[in-house]
Amino acid sequence: MKRIAVGDTAPNFSLKDNRGEMIELNSFRGKKVLLSWHPLAWTSVCAEQMKSLEANLSEFEKLNTVPLGLSIDAYPSKNAWAKELGIAAVKLLADFWPHGGVAAAYGLFREVEGFSERANVIIDENGKVIWVKVYDIPQLPDINEVLAALGK
Repeated sequence: MKRIAVGDTAPNFSLKDNRGEMIELNSFRGKKVLLSWHPLAWTSVCAEQMKSLEANLSEFEKLNTVPLGLSIDAYPSKNAWAKELGIAAVKLLADFWPHGGVAAAYGLFREVEGFSERANVIIDENGKVIWVKVYDIPQLPDINEVLAALGK
């Protein structure tokens, strides 16, 4: 599967968030969406990546952007993890079943390891991809770079 690229229409999806609520990408039309992919919950770099979304929520709101954290973990695990990290507002989506299906649709699933790349994908108000960055698995994404890409 080809990796998602700037100019592509973002594939729509419906996934459960950490609270068990179904979240559909297309329901956010009119806002930008940050899909922040992390390989696995309960790991240190992934925890810092997700906490940075929560810590910068007011900046995302000023930029008309909904940040979403995604990984292949099941939603009950993501719910416990969100509580452990103190994430109260940001939705952490479970790309659990079919295993990594959304990551695969975006060309971000690592078949050998069974989890996604660490990546950030920004989608504009009309569902078009406007920014993609894939990171080395141990690398923490720079939240200021993401905010700059959103137009801050």
